[in-house]
Amino acid sequence: MAGSGLVRAVGDRLRRLRRQRGVSRQRLAVASEVSERLLEKIESGWSEPTVQLTWRIARALGVPFSALLSEELAARRGVVHRSETRTLASSDARFESRALGSREAPGSVEFYELRLAGGCVEESAPHAPGTEETLVVSRGSLQLTVGDAHHRLASGDSIVFAADVPHAYRNPGEFELLMYLVITYAQPKVA
Repeated sequence: MAGSGLVRAVGDRLRRLRRQRGVSRQRLAVASEVSERLLEKIESGWSEPTVQLTWRIARALGVPFSALLSEELAARRGVVHRSETRTLASSDARFESRALGSREAPGSVEFYELRLAGGCVEESAPHAPGTEETLVVSRGSLQLTVGDAHHRLASGDSIVFAADVPHAYRNPGEFELLMYLVITYAQPKVA
C-alpha cells in the first residue's frame, strides 16, 4: 500500500500539522485514540487511514478533516477539478468521503461528497460544540439519526442539524446513496 499518492499525501500532511502544533506522536495517540505505532505508519506512508481514523486524528489536532487530505484545497479559491480532490473510504470501502473544499479559519466550513453503498450504515462521533451539518441527498434515500431523532430523506431533500451529538447515516436501499455535506464549525467565542 505504501507509495500511493493519497497515502503519502495524508502522511506528509499529518506529520507537518502535528509538528506545526508541537504535538508529539504519543500525545496525539492519546487524544485521537489511535495507536502511536499506527500514527507512525500513517506518517511514513505505510498505512492508509480510513475515514473514521482520519476524522479522529483531525479532531484531536483541531483541524478540519479536509486539512489532512490536501493543503492546496484548504488554501485556494476558484475551480477545483475532480483530479485535484482526494477520496477516503471506510475500511470495508462501502462509505466514501471526497473533500470538495474547506477553509481553515475560525468558523470554518467544509464541503464533501459522500457515497454510501446499499444497506450501509456510517456512524459519526459528535463534532465540536456548535458544529452544524447541512446535508442534501442527491440520489437515493437516507435514514439519518441525530441523537435520539430519526429522519428519512429522499432524493432532493435537505436537512440542517446540530452535529455535536452522535449521528448516523443509513442507506436503506440496495443502490449507492449520493449526498453532499457542508460542515460549519462554530466560531470561537471572544473573551
